[in-house]
Amino acid sequence: MDIARPDSLKRKRTRQLWYAGSAVTVVLLLGLGVSSLKPAAPGVDRNTLWIDTVQRGPLLRQVRGTGSLVPEDLRWIPAATSGRVERIIVLAGSQVTPTTVILELSNPTLEQELQDAEFRVKSGEATLTNLRVQLENAHLQQEASTATIEADYKKASLQAEINAQLAEKQLVSGLVLTQSQLDKQLLAARFDISKRQLEKDSESMKARLAAQESDLEQTRALMRLKRRQVDDLQVRAGLAGVLQIVPVEVGQQVAPGANLARVANPSRLKAELKIPETQAKDIQIGQTVSIDTRNGLVDGKVQRIDPAVVNGTVTVDVTLAGSLNGARPDQTVDGTIELERLVNVLFVGRPALGQEQSAVGLFKVDADGTASRIQAKIGRMSVDKVELVSGLAAGDQVILSDMSAWDAYDRVRLQ
Repeated sequence: MDIARPDSLKRKRTRQLWYAGSAVTVVLLLGLGVSSLKPAAPGVDRNTLWIDTVQRGPLLRQVRGTGSLVPEDLRWIPAATSGRVERIIVLAGSQVTPTTVILELSNPTLEQELQDAEFRVKSGEATLTNLRVQLENAHLQQEASTATIEADYKKASLQAEINAQLAEKQLVSGLVLTQSQLDKQLLAARFDISKRQLEKDSESMKARLAAQESDLEQTRALMRLKRRQVDDLQVRAGLAGVLQIVPVEVGQQVAPGANLARVANPSRLKAELKIPETQAKDIQIGQTVSIDTRNGLVDGKVQRIDPAVVNGTVTVDVTLAGSLNGARPDQTVDGTIELERLVNVLFVGRPALGQEQSAVGLFKVDADGTASRIQAKIGRMSVDKVELVSGLAAGDQVILSDMSAWDAYDRVRLQ
């Protein structure tokens, strides 16, 4: 027969409860441990990253910009007067001298005005000649009248002296003597007035001739202006070099001041660089520049800095010191401007993100093959390197590539 064993059943239930409690405890502990673990670091292909090592030493600060070669001797040839383009003689690309006629204009009205001015000059010259003859004749008559009065005065003086001598000898009466002396005084006064009239006549003649000559010179100046304007219808280069542009066509009507051609001297070129406005604040006149013309490097100096910002860039003019090796105007070039040389500073390659004098988040490469995010402060910047103020030490390796895709992670695993 079966014998009831209640103690055994109780022990079995206790053992089952203990097992269940232990299992629950283990599950809770495992859940707590898993929840406290950090998320797994994402993997990044190391070959796709730009990794650089922090160094200490001298740093050459530079800025770089693109631009073009432009002639230092450049001349736009404007229209001196309105006209119609009759003929284009020289085409763009041709060598020209200062006297080379590039194109011809026509202006019938201006040519007629020149003829009228020439006729007025001839008329003025004839009028001046006629006036000079008249004034000289009148002056000669005045001289003749003065000479007659002078002769009469001398005769009266002589007669008065003779009468005075005769009166002493009682040969003439006192009345005759007195009359001769009065004649002498009268003629002396007339002779003095005539001389003064002769002087005034000379001054008047000079003044009238000067006024007429001034009118004639004014007419001549107008004639020279019209002649120069007619001559300018033959448009000349005015500069030895190469004809670059002729922006007009035959039959086109042009207004005064319109650009008709552009001539440049290709032997004297300078570089115009476009520097981003954020990098142009430290550029100064006289700084050394290296220009890449695609045919070689040419040294230069900063000559001028444009005070205005255009389309986010500042124009910097650079004078060139070396040979250009066949470079041409408007050729595209690259320029690197040397700002300053820093001594004994921490530096690293320029990161994809980050501005000068700002803090930036970078991934520092750890010894276990991972990279951890750190905060570094950037100082002054160059073309491809930046000064490090804090956050890194010499020998540290950092990722300089754009890591914005991993902004949600503080660590990445390099594969």
